[in-house]
Amino acid sequence: MNLENLLKWRRTYRKFDESKKLKSDEINYILNSIKYASCANNRQYLRFMSIESEEKVLEVFNNTSWAASLPRDVAIPKLGERPVYFIAILTDEERKLRFNGIDEGLVISNLTIAAADIGIGSCIIGSVNNEKMREILNYDEKFSCEVVVAFGYPTIKSTIKEIEIDEDQSYYLDDDENYIVPKYKLEDIVKRI
Repeated sequence: MNLENLLKWRRTYRKFDESKKLKSDEINYILNSIKYASCANNRQYLRFMSIESEEKVLEVFNNTSWAASLPRDVAIPKLGERPVYFIAILTDEERKLRFNGIDEGLVISNLTIAAADIGIGSCIIGSVNNEKMREILNYDEKFSCEVVVAFGYPTIKSTIKEIEIDEDQSYYLDDDENYIVPKYKLEDIVKRI
């Protein structure tokens, strides 16, 4: 897949084939993308937890919030639609720089693109409770977790729809319950000088 098509396909997915687990070589491929992510001053203070056991995946899933723009009954994946793998991104609170969010974004981009490259969908979840994640994942007090990324084989489509600058940009479901993700036209958000 060429890069533009890969970027178009790499949308947020919130319904997965829960019966289709990720293989260890697929997980390794996704994780390997971490080392290629740029980061501020090359500090590399982020740490990662690869959540592979079904029990821990379910615990993390049960302690996250999904799709704030959608009604709750369709926002949360149901049994059979839940993700099969998570990566928790941990910040070293003693070493972090003011670029923390940028570094997280860069590595998340790598993770989700690597996953998309092999047909695996993802969902970035920022609605996590650090103390609950610490309880589940047992990481050191000097770390905090503000984001996890869910992965699995998507059972829905997620499509970009170009919109005008004054239109509502909230994502929504079409009649087939596929995701439509409104995006502004490039000429409306980029000023060329």
